Amino acid sequence: MSKEQFIPQIKREWCKSCGLCVKFCPKDVFEKDLLGNPYVANPDACVACNMCDYRCPDFAITFVKK
Repeated sequence: MSKEQFIPQIKREWCKSCGLCVKFCPKDVFEKDLLGNPYVANPDACVACNMCDYRCPDFAITFVKK
């Protein structure tokens, strides 16, 4: 049986760019752009551990099926 894979998405209008998703992701899925805004840089590395989602104070991270 194949396991469904999910990738994180950041809701830009909710994100205040605190960087907690970047800091707590064990697989370095997130990076910051030149303005300090996080983005999903390595979606294939995501193991859907939800650490980013648990830590996000703005509830700006959701997961979608790959």
